[in-house]
Amino acid sequence: MQAQEKKKSFGFVRLGKRSVVTLGAEVKRELRLADGDVFELCVEDGKIILEPKKLIPADQQWFWTEEWQAGEREAQAEIEAGKVKHFDSMTEFLTDLGKEDEN
Repeated sequence: MQAQEKKKSFGFVRLGKRSVVTLGAEVKRELRLADGDVFELCVEDGKIILEPKKLIPADQQWFWTEEWQAGEREAQAEIEAGKVKHFDSMTEFLTDLGKEDEN
């Protein structure tokens, strides 16, 4: 269970023309926000929640699928367990690869 963060007030904001809300410099510094950052907007119990998000380029989304990440975790565990081989040449690699097929 994640610990709930304390509420910190940064004063009041006004809904401007074209439904624009401006976040002050203090908020920007506190959350390390930059111009152009993207937020998910949710309404929960009558409250507006803006959650900063990082967008993933479409051509890289495959890497962040649960299936791919499960494989990454498995590979990392094998590396940490020392289940790796190092080869000085492609010939050594291919010879070793052929041994796997024989078994």
